[in-house]
Amino acid sequence: MTVVRLRHCMSETDAEAEVTVVLPDGSELTVPAGSTVEDVAFEIGPGLGRDTVAGKIDGELVEKYAAVHDGARIEIVTDQSDEYLTVLRHSAAHVFAQALQRLRPEATLTIGPATDEGFYYDVTDVDLDEDDLAAIEDEMDEIIAADYDIEREVRSREAAKETYADNEYKRQILDEEADGEEVTFYVQDGWEDLCQGPHVESTGEVGAATLLEVSAAYWRGDEENDSLTRVYGTAFASESDLEEYLELREQAQERDHRKIGQEMNLFSIPTVTGPGLPLYHPPGKTVLRELSDFANELNRDHGYEEVETPHVFRTELWKQSGHYENYKDDMFLLDVNDEEYGLKPMNCPGHATIFDQQSWSYRDLPQRYFENGKVYRKEQRGELSGLSRVWSFTIDDGHLFVRPDQIRQEIESVIEMIFEVVETLDLEVEVALATRPDKSVGGDEIWESAEEQLRDVLESGGYDYDVEPGDGAFYGPKIDFGFEDALGRVWDGPTVQLDFNMPERFDLTYTGEDNEDHQPVMIHRALYGSYERFFMVLIEHFDGNFPLWLAPEQVRILPVSDETLGYAHRVKNALEDEGFRVEVEDRDWTVGRKIRAGHDDRLPYMVIVGDDEQEAGTVSVRDRFENQRGDVDLDDFVDHLVEERAEKRTEPDFVDAE
Repeated sequence: MTVVRLRHCMSETDAEAEVTVVLPDGSELTVPAGSTVEDVAFEIGPGLGRDTVAGKIDGELVEKYAAVHDGARIEIVTDQSDEYLTVLRHSAAHVFAQALQRLRPEATLTIGPATDEGFYYDVTDVDLDEDDLAAIEDEMDEIIAADYDIEREVRSREAAKETYADNEYKRQILDEEADGEEVTFYVQDGWEDLCQGPHVESTGEVGAATLLEVSAAYWRGDEENDSLTRVYGTAFASESDLEEYLELREQAQERDHRKIGQEMNLFSIPTVTGPGLPLYHPPGKTVLRELSDFANELNRDHGYEEVETPHVFRTELWKQSGHYENYKDDMFLLDVNDEEYGLKPMNCPGHATIFDQQSWSYRDLPQRYFENGKVYRKEQRGELSGLSRVWSFTIDDGHLFVRPDQIRQEIESVIEMIFEVVETLDLEVEVALATRPDKSVGGDEIWESAEEQLRDVLESGGYDYDVEPGDGAFYGPKIDFGFEDALGRVWDGPTVQLDFNMPERFDLTYTGEDNEDHQPVMIHRALYGSYERFFMVLIEHFDGNFPLWLAPEQVRILPVSDETLGYAHRVKNALEDEGFRVEVEDRDWTVGRKIRAGHDDRLPYMVIVGDDEQEAGTVSVRDRFENQRGDVDLDDFVDHLVEERAEKRTEPDFVDAE
C-alpha cells in the first residue's frame, strides 16, 4: 500500500521529456512529463501550489494528483474557486457514509457523488427513513469537529477487490469503470472508501452539513437493477452559508411548481394514467395556449412556416437519422403487423423528411419550419419529477435548412428570438458555447467555421457566456441557454444547434449557383426548450402570479350584494368583449372574504362593484399587491388592460398608473 501525501515524484525517464499545458489566460507552461495538477500549480507559484485543492483538466474536475498531458487546458482549484464547493460536498458525502457505518455497520455503500445542490449517497442492506437522519447528522457533526485528515491511498485493483469481497456494487465499479492497475481510496480516521476524488484536506473543512431527505433509487438509474436507499444532503464551508441555503430552499419549496400546480388546478400526473404523463387542466392549458400563441407569432414574424408530423414513425426513419442507435433504450417501441414503430423522441427526422420531398435552389434557402411537436422519451421512473422530467412533452421545435454562408445570420436571428422570450418574461439565463466533442462528424473546416460564427455572434451581441469544451453535439457545436431557479439550479432551456450529420444521412441537397448539388446545414432550435420544463420554470419564477396576458383568470368581478349582481355581469361582458378571461364571484360571501379568495387564487385584478359604482357607471379596481383605486371609468380600465396585455407587462400596473 502506498500512502500519497506529498507532491508527485517523477522518475528520471519522466524528467527527460516535457509537456506543454495551457493556463486559463491562454498562456502556455512547459513542465516535465508525468507532472500532476499540483506540480503545475507549484510551477506557477509556491503559494498556489500550497493552496491547491483540486484541478480541472480540459474542463473535467480532477484530484490534484492527476497527471497532465501535452496540450491539456489546466485550471487550479483552491478554496476560492467556484468548484471548491463541489469538492467539499464530495467530502461531506464521505462524512455521511462514515457516520452511517458507525451507527449501522451493516450498511453497504455504493456511490456518493456531489451534486449541484449538495450530495447524495446510495446505500443498501439497511432500512432508513426521515426519522433516522437526526442521529446520523449528530454523528456527522462529531466527525467534522474531530477534523480528521483525509488521506489518499493507492492500491492495486486486486487488493481493492479483496477489500470489497462482500460488496458487489464496488466490485462492479472496479470491473467496469476504474482505469489502470491501481485505484485510489480516501481514508479518514481508519474509515475508507473507493474513490477518484477530489477531496478537501480534512473533515473539518466541511464547515456545516445537513441531511435533507430519503428516497429510493435504482442502481445505476436502471429500473431493471436493484432498488437502493438514497440519502440526500448538502454542505457548506460555514454555518451561515448553510442557513442561507436552507432559507432559500424553504422559499423554493413554497414556489414548488407541483404545489402551486395543485393549488391553481393547472395540471396533474395521476398514477392511473401512468408516470411522467401530465394532464393539463383548463387553467393550465390556458397558460400553455398563450405561450404557444406567443411562440407562433414570433416564428411567423421571423419567416418560419408551420408543419406537423405524426407521433409515431417506422423505426427505419430513426435508424436513418441515427436516433435509433442513440435513443433505442429511451424509446417507446411498438410492434405493428410485424413491423417495428417508435413514438418519436425528437421532431427533427420528420422535418428533414419534409425538406427532402422537393427540390431546392440556393435561392430558396433558408427554409424554416416550426412545430409544437409532442415527443416521448422513456426516462427512468426514479428520474421523473413533476414537469421537470416527464415521459411525454412538447418541444417548440424549429429546424432551418441553410447554406453555409447563412449560418451566422440565422443564428443571430434565433438568438434575437430567444432573448425576446427571456426579456418579455423577465427571466435570467446562463449562456454557454459547447464546442466539438472527440466523437464527431464533419470536416475540420466546417467545424472551425461554425464554432467561430457562433462565438462571433455571442461576442458581437455582447452576451456573457461560458465555453464548454467538447460538450457540443456529435453533429455540430451549439449554444445552450439555462434558466436559473430560486436555488441557483440551472435548467436546460432554449438551444441553437448546428447539424452536419442529418443532412448527410438523409442525403439532403440544394442546387447551388454552380448548378451542382450541395448539402445544406441544419439548424435545430427551441425558444422555450420544452413547454413542460418552461411551464415549470414560469410557475416557480412567478410563484403562480402570472402576468396579465398569461393568467388563467385575468379579472374577477366582486359584487358587494345581490343588488349589484346584474351590473357585475355587465362589467364582465364589457371585458369579455375585448377578449379577457373574467369571472363573477357570486357566492354569498362578504366582500372581505371574496378579496381574500382572489388573492389566494393569484389574480392580477379584482373589480369591486357596489351601489355607488353601479349608479356612477364606474368600478373600484384592486390589484394583487393589495393596492386599490376607486371611482374608475370602466372604459379607461378596459383600455389600460388592452395595453398591458399587448405589451406583455410582467406585473399589473393599473393602480400605479394613476
